[in-house]
Amino acid sequence: MKQDNNISQQLAEAVKAAARKRTLLAIAGSGTKRFYAGKIDGEKLDVTGHRGVVAYEPTELVITARAGTPLAEVETTLAEKGQMLGFEPPYFGDTATLGGTIACGFSGPRRPYAGSARDFVLGAKIINGKGEILNFGGQVMKNVAGYDVSRLMVGARGTLGVLLEISLKVLPKPAKEITLCFEMPVTKAITTMNTWAGQPLPLSAACHLGDILYIRLSGTELGIRAAHAKLGGVVVDKGDGFWHKLREHQHIFYHGREPLWRLSVPPATPPIELPGKWLVDWGGAQRWLRSDASATDIHRQAEQVGGHATLFRDAKQDGATFPPQLPAQLALLHQNLRKAFDPHGVINQ
Repeated sequence: MKQDNNISQQLAEAVKAAARKRTLLAIAGSGTKRFYAGKIDGEKLDVTGHRGVVAYEPTELVITARAGTPLAEVETTLAEKGQMLGFEPPYFGDTATLGGTIACGFSGPRRPYAGSARDFVLGAKIINGKGEILNFGGQVMKNVAGYDVSRLMVGARGTLGVLLEISLKVLPKPAKEITLCFEMPVTKAITTMNTWAGQPLPLSAACHLGDILYIRLSGTELGIRAAHAKLGGVVVDKGDGFWHKLREHQHIFYHGREPLWRLSVPPATPPIELPGKWLVDWGGAQRWLRSDASATDIHRQAEQVGGHATLFRDAKQDGATFPPQLPAQLALLHQNLRKAFDPHGVINQ
């Protein structure tokens, strides 16, 4: 533990020196999310050595681990006690770390039914832009009297500070899971997914691809059997493999040459009139689009239905491209937050 405290202090001193000299720093983990973060200017601040599970209380459903801990190590530790990360995070590479996952805010197919990465964060220890080590939240379910600062770190991509430790709520692994498929067009599939989501069914994933609706049921043996009898459908052989490929973008859908867009929309939104290949995930709330359509058209169509679009991956550019404009008040809030955490603007600019 003392050695790890030394690493924390060394990282803090590096940030403090950068702030004093106004030197830009680029947080560097395993690199599995670099396609998303893009190129960040500055001296490399390697955090991969700051790793390991700090505390794990299976009876309390809470785990705390350092940001450089491999995600596989965290999930293996949980699996030994029959538990899991409820937001089913994608790795996008075998060496994925917990810190990179939280910094990007990625969640997998279970997200609409169990919660997002942000929902599971209980606390965080960070280094701010002045080189100070700060603690937010805690290691219990109810620990916040006011604004939950620790959850700001989820999806901030390191712009608010260097993640040192994250405390997460975890869930028991379900006793049984099966995947069912139904042949139907996308319009009917969107309606069906939203109808079933409003019923007492053990849904844990739902997507539509290639005129097939896939759903996953997770729960007790008896509950799964009853839900299957009610819904019908064909059991998918090796269903776990299907959701793994979907989560990790290993399905053939993701292998096209066209730019990959991620649209976040209200789940009951009808099919959007844009050219390209579509995959509807998260019960309709997340739409993946491979298309050569113009960015202007894609952003406009997403905004018209009350959502937004992100250019998630494109071989012609480095890093994701987010919605072009924020409302004035939100933009000001974002700027003020960054200034509060990193007043000299030295981290992940």
